[in-house]
Amino acid sequence: MCTLLFVLLVSQQPTFQIPVPPNTGICTVETWKKAWPGCRYEDGVRERHLSVVGTPNGNAFRVDYALGQIGPERGGVGWRYPFARSNTVELSYTVEFSPGFDWVKGGKLPGLCGGPRSVTGGTPANGMNGFSVRLMWRADGRGEAYVYHMNQPKKYGQSFPFLATFRFPTAEPINVRLRVSMNTPGRRDGKLDVWLQTRHSKKYQHVVSRADMEWRAVADFGVDSVLFETFHGGGDKNWAPRKPSFALFNRISVRSVESR
Repeated sequence: MCTLLFVLLVSQQPTFQIPVPPNTGICTVETWKKAWPGCRYEDGVRERHLSVVGTPNGNAFRVDYALGQIGPERGGVGWRYPFARSNTVELSYTVEFSPGFDWVKGGKLPGLCGGPRSVTGGTPANGMNGFSVRLMWRADGRGEAYVYHMNQPKKYGQSFPFLATFRFPTAEPINVRLRVSMNTPGRRDGKLDVWLQTRHSKKYQHVVSRADMEWRAVADFGVDSVLFETFHGGGDKNWAPRKPSFALFNRISVRSVESR
């Protein structure tokens, strides 16, 4: 009951921050649940891929990507963190890739989702079951938004590449802002925006801007969860890291622009 009450109180706030635990070390399931209450699964946590470390900018979640592995459970972490449904939500966080990070062919970064099902992993969005937006790194540090939406051309998600000149840096924090605005059912008027700021950027770069998204065919779902997934992959071991790699995440916050 206490956990449920906490989720309800936090989720009803228009802006809330995910607290990073004060104690450093491997993150147990019990510690993780205090920061991320209400999740139905915790891929990679029991597998000890998640820890808390101190940084010059405060404590951060550290995700270690398992050598030779892909996917959230074996290779990284993944969970769906619910909050009160909204038509427009902005997720912000800071990510820092380890020195010499092994990009390989690509991997997932946290994003947003909504609807009654988890629409990932080749489950196409049909307008009734939900949607998802995650970011991805690609080979050589390129980036993209990786999206499951009603009009995706193939079974798996559609890629919306970042600016051609952009590369994720290593060993320095990158500020991320990801905003999703739901469409009016029957219209392609939903929005997707991604902004990134690196150490050398005086302001955020608007790396993805879409105003033609069709996330849903019905009005009874919206943006309702953080999809905190980060792992290498990809559908086979050719995506797996070949050398030790990790990423740091902190300053994670959710802002509901239009609650309903």
